[in-house]
Amino acid sequence: MQKTLFDKIWDSHLIKDIDQNENADYPSGPSLIYIDRHLIHEVTSPQAFASLKQSGRKVRRPNLTIATTDHNVSTESRSLPIVDEVSKTQLETLSRNCKEFGITIYDIASPDQGIVHVIGPELGFTLPGTTIVCGDSHTSTHGAFGALAFGIGTSEVEHVLATQCLWLYKPKSFLINIEGNLRKRHAITSKDIILNIIRKIGTDGGNGMVLEYRGVAISGLSMEQRMTICNMSIEGGARAGLIAPDETTFNYLRGRRYAPTDSELDRMIEFWKSNLKSDENVKFDRVQTINVGELAPQISWGTNPSMVVDITDSVPSPEQFAKSDENKRKLAIRALEYMDLEPGTPMTDVHVDRVFIGSCTNSRLEDLMEASLVIKGRKVSTNVRAMVVPGSQKVKLQAEEIGLDQIFKDAGFEWRESGCSMCLGMNPDILLPGERCASTSNRNFEGRQGSGGRTHLVSPIMAAACAIEGHFVDVRDWL
Repeated sequence: MQKTLFDKIWDSHLIKDIDQNENADYPSGPSLIYIDRHLIHEVTSPQAFASLKQSGRKVRRPNLTIATTDHNVSTESRSLPIVDEVSKTQLETLSRNCKEFGITIYDIASPDQGIVHVIGPELGFTLPGTTIVCGDSHTSTHGAFGALAFGIGTSEVEHVLATQCLWLYKPKSFLINIEGNLRKRHAITSKDIILNIIRKIGTDGGNGMVLEYRGVAISGLSMEQRMTICNMSIEGGARAGLIAPDETTFNYLRGRRYAPTDSELDRMIEFWKSNLKSDENVKFDRVQTINVGELAPQISWGTNPSMVVDITDSVPSPEQFAKSDENKRKLAIRALEYMDLEPGTPMTDVHVDRVFIGSCTNSRLEDLMEASLVIKGRKVSTNVRAMVVPGSQKVKLQAEEIGLDQIFKDAGFEWRESGCSMCLGMNPDILLPGERCASTSNRNFEGRQGSGGRTHLVSPIMAAACAIEGHFVDVRDWL
């Protein structure tokens, strides 16, 4: 029987099906799936640990779980005290729980601290063919390695801690072929690709499905770029995103802390090459092909990640966006009001107050290198406050070793410590009401970066150019 990559990972981790119908492709009930890797952080784990204690349970496999602090941490100097009492309590609680249950933690004192979806791959904890969960929706990031990775709720965090298993309904599969060679390579990035995909399929296009990305445009991407693609799968409604592992994947893994040693890794690579790919002519539940050969830099104008246009376009009217869908028309009217934008306004005429380069989507070394291309020798606009937040302490150190920090600081950017920062407004890095931000993060919902804040999603290089000019520009003209 031919199988998709998703089917192969699912079947190899399947413990039990409930109410399986022999004539159906999918069980009518949930399935019990074994979980290989569990990532936790300070926000979604406290209640799970409290419940474990209340029931007298232990963590089933503490060696398969790692923790970090990222959502609530301040990205200012680590020497400063934590002012917010809720944040302080959550950070202290995670440290205490990890010590009590024997779980490795990378806290703010650790040289390996960082955003959970940055340090997992960085440490080699993320491996092809594994199942990975975390109490965070952007766990889909790890699918870039050919892992089945998805976010879970707090009660499910408790279940995995206690049993190393999870009850799940099997999702369906969605193949997205990405064809075409990217032109002006540095100007058009993986962030533009995924924003364009969501623009085309909508925020519900992959509803409850596992997306597999394939095609010449995908195979030519680095691991860091692939992680950006899979990271935002969730914004298209998907449960997870997948990219089959290849030599790029295998080379990335070598020498990382949790990855197998060279001899063992070579043996596993042979298995991954043979088994971790969809079979020829296998049937997916949905297939779509998108050509990115003529892709322009993408930018969001509204309040969900499907409200996206080319940088050369203008703000659309509700009718243009809705295409006869009355619900979408109403959403667009509300979005334009919230974003304080008029239809017909060229996107290059939109000015910003803040620029944020960071988040689990775009805070890796390659992202910072791309952004630095248009910054060197230039200055941030006097009307803009711009900040760079590396995704981990390791990324920060690597960037400093090659002088990226000085390039940013000389231009007038704030160079911060690692953390989730302005992605979600759960720490001191927030927008003020009415402030407009060019952000490399993944969500532009109302209030996402602070109550009343207005978010435009862009690539790192687009955000950097916007910081210099004070308004959005077509970065292709700069390169």
